[in-house]
This record gives sequence, C-alpha cells and structure tokens, in this order.
Amino acid sequence: MTIESNTASSNRTNTRTYGNWRKPQSAGLFGLGSLGTAFLLGAMIFTVVVVMVAGLLRGVIVAAGLLVVFLALVTRDAHGASLVSRISTRIGWSATRAQGQHLYRSGPLGRALWGTYQLPGIAAATRLSEHTDSYGRPFAMVYTPATASYGVVIATEPDGAALVNQEQVDLWVAQWGHWLANLGDEAGVEAAAVTLETAPDSGARLRREVELNTDPQAPAFARQMLGEVVQRYPAGSSTVKAYVTITFSATTRTGGKRRDADELGRDLASRLPGLTAGLQATGAGAARPMGAQELCETIRVAYDPAAAGLIDEAHALGQTPDLGWPDVGPTAHETSWDGYRHDGAFSCTWSMTGAPRGHVQSNVLARLLAPHRDIARKRITLLYRPIDPARAAAIVESDVNAAQFRMSGTAKPAARDVVAVRAAQATAAEEASGAGLVNFGVLITATVTDRTKAADARAAIDSLSATARLRIRPVYGSQDSAFAAALPLGLVLSKHLKVPAELKDKL
Repeated sequence: MTIESNTASSNRTNTRTYGNWRKPQSAGLFGLGSLGTAFLLGAMIFTVVVVMVAGLLRGVIVAAGLLVVFLALVTRDAHGASLVSRISTRIGWSATRAQGQHLYRSGPLGRALWGTYQLPGIAAATRLSEHTDSYGRPFAMVYTPATASYGVVIATEPDGAALVNQEQVDLWVAQWGHWLANLGDEAGVEAAAVTLETAPDSGARLRREVELNTDPQAPAFARQMLGEVVQRYPAGSSTVKAYVTITFSATTRTGGKRRDADELGRDLASRLPGLTAGLQATGAGAARPMGAQELCETIRVAYDPAAAGLIDEAHALGQTPDLGWPDVGPTAHETSWDGYRHDGAFSCTWSMTGAPRGHVQSNVLARLLAPHRDIARKRITLLYRPIDPARAAAIVESDVNAAQFRMSGTAKPAARDVVAVRAAQATAAEEASGAGLVNFGVLITATVTDRTKAADARAAIDSLSATARLRIRPVYGSQDSAFAAALPLGLVLSKHLKVPAELKDKL
C-alpha cells in the first residue's frame, strides 16, 4: 500500500497536477528496514561469537550462510519484492495445489454445504443482510466474520469529464480529497473502495426504455428508425458502472463488544444520507445505497458474465430474478499461478506495486478506466485505508526521520534520497496544516469469455497501465483472492494476511 497526501500544484499553464505519493519505509542500512537492520547486526554478533567459541572455520561457514540470507533480503525485483518474498509465495502456491485448494465445486454436485452456490475463498463466510436508512432507502450490509467488519455498497452514476471545464474538475478532485480525509473522522470506518466496471451492453435496457416511451400514434418512419437503433446500437457499446464500498468495524473500540447487523444497521441508517450527499459533490453523480437484490445480481454477474444477459432480459420483462446470497457464487473455479477460471470466463488480476512518479494530471486514469475492445469485462478497484488523524502525525514524522537517515547514510547522497527528504517534509507540513493521509492501492481485473483471448487482454492491461503511469504485476498465486477483493464486498485485505503489512514494511 502507498500513503497518499492530498496535495496539488499548478504549472505555468494553470493546469493543476497531483503527486507526492509516499511508500511507508522504516530507517535501516543497505535498503533494509528496522527489522532487517536488527537481523543484520544480530547476525554479525552471532558470527563473532561463533568464531570465538568454535573457531575460524565454523565462523566462516556460519557467516556464509547468513550472507546468503542477507542477500535474499536485499535483492529485490522491479516491483520491490525480495527474493525471500518470492520464494515464500512459490512455496505457498505449491502447498495450495498439493492440498487441492485451488479447485472449487459448488451446487448439488459440489462440496459446498446444503448444495448451494456460495462464494469461494476469503468471501465464503460472508453473510448478507438488508436494512433501511433514514430516507427510506434499503441498503445491504456484507458481514465478514474473519475480520469482524461490515461492508456497505453505494451505487453511483459519474457524470464523466467530457465537456466539463477544468475548474469544475479541480473542484471535484478537491471534494474527493476532502471526502476521503473525512472518512478518517468517521467512527468505525476501516476502509473504502471505489470500483469501476466496464462491460458489454446487452441492449435490454435501451429496448425497454424505447418500448415504454414510443407513441403508438407516431409515424411509421419514426417507429422504424427507433427499431433500427434498438437493434444496432448495442453492438460494440459498453456500460460503465461505479460503486463505492465503505467498510465499518463491528466494534466501536479495541477490545469492545461486537455489534450485530441490526445494531450497526440502526447506526448507519442516520449516517448514510450524509455520506451519499458528500459523494454527489465529488462528481460521482446520483449516489444511493445498493439493496440486497441488486448486490446479489452484481456479484453473480462478476463470477458468471453469461448471466448478465438473462438478468437484463428479466428486468426488461418487469421481473426480478430470485437470487439469494447462497446463489451468487460460481459453479466451479480453478485458480492457476497467474489466472483464474470461473464458470465460463477467465480472469487475471493485477495489483499496483508503484504509484506514478512525479506529478500527474486529473485525467491520468482516463484510458485505463475506459472500455477496451480486447477485454470483455474490466474492473478497476481503488482501495483506501483512511489513517486516523491521531496516528497521521506520528507516521509522517517517522517517514521524515527515515528519509533523512537514508540521505545521511552516505557522504554523497543520491538525488533520489534528497528528493525523498523534500517530499517527506512537504507531506509532514501538509499534515500539520490539516491534510489527511490515506493508504491506497489499485487492483485491475480483466475478464474474457474466450480463453484464447487472454493474451490480448494481458497486453491491453500492460499498455493501459503504462499510460496511467502505474507499476503493476499479476497477483501470482492468489488470483482467486484478488478477484474477490476487487468486488464491492468490503473485504480488507490487510486483515487476511498471515504476515501483517506493517511488519513487511520494516523488513
């Protein structure tokens, strides 16, 4: 994850740019964190003790073994992953395949309880409930027992930046930054996610809209023209859907009593109107909570894209598909090292390993978010972890100290270390003036219905990520979990890790 500060600057043409993204790091020697440096010093002391007790030869052998471990920690690839991390990922994947955990079968002939189609993997234990807010709007809550958290999904209809002046776009970006910063002050908020999904348009909604608004007394030529539009327009067109998921903790404080769905539902009933109203000011358009039925349809279509046409046809006929939470999972899936096969589709998910360097404009993600002809369904999910203002000050000061330590560690500091010190000091100054800090990451999921087109989809994502100046890599060995995390379910990935992210930053 990467820390984002709400900063902006203007160049000579008055085009506002954004940047100053910082990746949390602790001070250490040779690019190591605090724990890695402690390991290095402990290894040196242990080697000296071995030489004193067992002799020089055994000391050299011990030193050689520790040197190999040290090089495995220091050697990193272009994405910042150490050799130890890559080896542990391979070992974990081998264990997963040996135990058959990469395969899933559900339904009457599967292994799921009661013959249902429940969600697989980290989303298997989730439970769904529906409540009503103070405006009388139903909203669904997804409960994850493993993390004791509830996810609430808000459906939005972004207006887009077409034919919008730059001043309005700058205002939207500023309001979005304020909305994210205010999440740190919201009681119980653990995370937020923005999911934008592009998919082929079945044409059912357009046909229903035309049929309901066509005047039977209209001229035959006009009715014929509308009929041709309904038949030809859906070919090659796409739909864009956007969701904002907010994850709330079931406990009000550390060690406190867990609240059940009814208690938290009553609490959120009065808070959701304010959250949705704040979203409308960010350019998200009309924002409303999603009900249980709509959420079930969204998750079902994500795992089985072929169901999208059937669901649209049912709505066009005025019918509501009878879907429950135990029915939204895939019939079968198979996870591979770099892909995920589910029902009649094949998906691959990438994660961001590096934010754009330097400064970028507000439309940096425009091409990445737009529909692409080589990808049947594309899902971009931005994950946010708001940082409590009480912790933000300590984090930025620690980052400044770590940057200054790395710069002063050599007689001739590198230009990158000098720039890092300036960026850390700028972030600390902005936080002191009231700016918020947010941990953020990006997940990109590309889905194709024909396995032979997977290579084209991968090439398209590589090209689009370059235009967005993002450094990404496939989520090797965890494609099924990454696919679920990119869905609007309110999953907090850092709570599902065996090694906490805070500990990894110190290695």
